[in-house]
Amino acid sequence: MSRRILRIGIASSEEIKQLTLEIAAGKRRRQADEPRVWFTSVDAFSRVLSTKSMLLLEMIRQSEPESVAELAERLGRRKPNVSRILKKLEEFGIIEFEIGEGGKKAPRVKYDGFRVEGPLGVAEAS
Repeated sequence: MSRRILRIGIASSEEIKQLTLEIAAGKRRRQADEPRVWFTSVDAFSRVLSTKSMLLLEMIRQSEPESVAELAERLGRRKPNVSRILKKLEEFGIIEFEIGEGGKKAPRVKYDGFRVEGPLGVAEAS
């Protein structure tokens, strides 16, 4: 089975805007190896993929919880706090929710690892 790697880019808001406009205008095509998610700084990136978020992603991978409430319980954290982090991760396409029995939302990690490309070079994490 191939590994699913999310490519993440760090660039200025002007560079991201220019890239988006060129793609939207058909002046350039998005390459397969280009980042799919962009952040304007390492700080912005670290706010979304903080140590807590990475631990949460690992817990989801390992335990495959059937609901957000179950995940919060396993983590020993309050459900609203876990939900807020999950919502942010969903906005960036890092997780998705499967709707289960009774409408329960089960979080699922969409990627096996991350590749970050920015002004300081390339870094990978699993």
